[in-house]
Amino acid sequence: MTAPLEGLSVVEGTAFVAAPSGGMTLAQLGADVIRFDQVGGGLDHRRWPLTADGVSLYWNGLNRGKRSLAVNLRDPEVTELLSELIARAGNFLTNFPAVGWMSYDQLRSRREDLVMLVITGSHDGTSALDYTINCAVGYPAMTGHPDDPRPVNNVVPAWDLVCGQMAALGLVAADRHRYRTGEGQQVTIALSDVALATVGSLGNLAEAQVNGEVRGRVGNAIYGAFGRDFTTADDRRVMVVAITPKQWRGLLEVTGMGTGVAALADELGVDFGDEGARYGATGRLCDLFDPWFAARTLVQVADGLDAHGVCWGPYRTVAELVAEDPRCSTANPLFAELDQPGVGTHLVPGSPLAFGGSGAAVDRGARVAPLLGQHTVEILTGDLGLTSAEVGALIDRGAVATAD
Repeated sequence: MTAPLEGLSVVEGTAFVAAPSGGMTLAQLGADVIRFDQVGGGLDHRRWPLTADGVSLYWNGLNRGKRSLAVNLRDPEVTELLSELIARAGNFLTNFPAVGWMSYDQLRSRREDLVMLVITGSHDGTSALDYTINCAVGYPAMTGHPDDPRPVNNVVPAWDLVCGQMAALGLVAADRHRYRTGEGQQVTIALSDVALATVGSLGNLAEAQVNGEVRGRVGNAIYGAFGRDFTTADDRRVMVVAITPKQWRGLLEVTGMGTGVAALADELGVDFGDEGARYGATGRLCDLFDPWFAARTLVQVADGLDAHGVCWGPYRTVAELVAEDPRCSTANPLFAELDQPGVGTHLVPGSPLAFGGSGAAVDRGARVAPLLGQHTVEILTGDLGLTSAEVGALIDRGAVATAD
């Protein structure tokens, strides 16, 4: 099957998570994405985690499937070449300051219908990172256990990742608009707006404004429904969730707690058919369920919960995930075992989107990341039409660099 975005060309000037993840999303769906970086690597080229040899697994993880161009961004001839490259591609994705040669007006002077997607920190132009935004929108104050007043950050840079996906969608939407109307445009997305839109969409702003409530910490419980962690006999921990009536009935059946739960409902004067009632009595309900989990190993718990259709998951380290979960293996079409230069062979994911229909052999776009500057010569000669002598002169004076 032809990749959905085959034929789409994008130049990417980015760093860190949001913008590179957006570019990789496009590349995995078939777009030709050229990322340019400073000679020797930009701000994120050696971010942790690193291999023992100092190779950034972070950089490799966010740049799979792209072509890499290494240039001296302070060289006027290079910025002219990059401007022409962007004009020929027609699409530019960046989170660098859109000023000087990289401003939309300057780049548009070479191509009237240019699409440019710019990621900023906040809508007013001030800088922001995922971690400075997350602390400000209130979620760390809701995370953690009730007996610990310290705020808890999320280890996953969620706003960066959501922003990257929205940036990819925004670029494709602007490209579609150009296809329909012939008009290019600059599209901007602020990282803080991504978080604020989420806080609003999930009802958290209204909860504070309309209800006048400040939600507290509930540990590993699920707000508004029944769900919490339990410890097994072999000291493993599982997360059990019963949001639907079927899941709730399955949990009562597997634990044999139907009678005890009914007695608790009578005592409290509630109907546990309502998920809000189940949430309100989470602690008392877990007191009833705890002994069942404590008397069984993880394997026994898994067998019982699966047999009764209960939704659950084990707590794991990443190493345990790789060792235990068949979803994190080549049994899942998402993954391929690929040899990443400088790193070695490991699982490499493609796009979570699977196009092609049931049973089709679908290329999910699992690709290795390029070496820095791996495609410099190819891009300068093939995409921009420079001669070998012209490229050689640029390399000799340090204006561009190759992976060698």
